[in-house]
Amino acid sequence: MEKLVAPNTVQTTFHVRYAETDAMGIVHHATYLVWFEEARSALMRVQGTSYAQFEAGGVSLAVSELDMRFISPAKYDQLVTIECHLSVVKSRKMTFEYKVFNAETGQILVTGATHHICINREGRTTRLPKQWIDRWQNP
Repeated sequence: MEKLVAPNTVQTTFHVRYAETDAMGIVHHATYLVWFEEARSALMRVQGTSYAQFEAGGVSLAVSELDMRFISPAKYDQLVTIECHLSVVKSRKMTFEYKVFNAETGQILVTGATHHICINREGRTTRLPKQWIDRWQNP
C-alpha cells in the first residue's frame, strides 16, 4: 500500500517477509537498503511516473553516500511503514530521507538517507534532466 502523504513524501506499508530476516527473526541490515529503493520507486509511481521512465531518458541515479541509524529491530511478520522524502534536488544530485517505523505503534525503527548523483550511460556525472528537476522542485 502506497500513499502520498505530503509533497515529495510517500509512505508504503507491508509485512516483513521471512526471507528478509536472519536466524533470530530480525530484519537483516542489508534489507533496509532494498526497502529504501522500493520507497524511492514508490515515490515516483505515486507522482505518476517511474524510475524506468527516468532511465529511458539516458540517465540513472547512482548512490554516492548512504546513512543509516538503527534504533530498534524490525521482526518477521511485523507490519512496517517506510516513509521516503525527497529532501534535496540540485542540478546533478538528489537526497532522499527515510524513516522505517512500526505501522501499528508508530515507533521509529530505522532512519536513513541516500545521496545520489545523476550519471549518463557512460557512467559520467551529468545534469538531471530539466523536466525532472521541475517535477521534483514543484510537486
